[in-house]
Amino acid sequence: MGLLLVLPSLGVALRPGLARLVLAWVPALAWSEPWRWWSAAWVHLSGLHLLANLAGAALVLLLGGVARLPREAAWAWGLAWPLTHLGLLLQPALLRYGGLSGVLHAGVAVAAVALLRTAPLRRERVLGALLLAGLCAKVLGERAWAHTLVTPPGWDIAVAPLAHASGTVCGVLAALLLVRSRPSTPAPPPGSSAG
Repeated sequence: MGLLLVLPSLGVALRPGLARLVLAWVPALAWSEPWRWWSAAWVHLSGLHLLANLAGAALVLLLGGVARLPREAAWAWGLAWPLTHLGLLLQPALLRYGGLSGVLHAGVAVAAVALLRTAPLRRERVLGALLLAGLCAKVLGERAWAHTLVTPPGWDIAVAPLAHASGTVCGVLAALLLVRSRPSTPAPPPGSSAG
C-alpha cells in the first residue's frame, strides 16, 4: 500500500506542471475525472512538501511493520485513500489540492484503530489509544472548519487542514469496517501441555 503512495509521488515529481493539471484534486472535476480521488496524493507543490510527505509515509510504514498490523489494515488504508479526497468536497472554497498528508493521516488512524482492536498485549492497545488521541487532538487543533488553507511557519506551501481531518475520519471508519477484533484466547492453565 505504501509503495502505491510513494513511488508514483516520486515519478510525478519529475513532471510537476503536468501533474498539477491532470492529477491534482479539483472538486469541479471530481465526478468526471474520478482518478483524481487517488492521484491527488501523488501531486506535491514543492520539494519540501514532497520530502515531508515521504518522511511521513516512511514513518507510517514503519509503524505498520513494527506493530505487525493485520492485512486488513492495509485494505482499510486503501479504502480510506479515495474517501479522504472526497471529503474535501465539504469545503467548496478549496479549489485545488495535492499531497500525501490527508492519506497519511488516514494511515495513522487505521494503525491506531487496528492496534486497539487486534493487539494481543494491553500496552499495545494503550499505544493505539494514545496514538488515536494524539491524532484527534492535532486535527482538532488545526480547526479545519475555520480555515481553508493555512501556511505554517517555515513551509513554502499552504496546508489544507480539512485533508487531515477527512483522512483521520475516513481512516477510523475504514478500520472499524474492515479490521476485525481478534478473539482473546485464554492462557492455558499452568502445567498443561499443548497438543
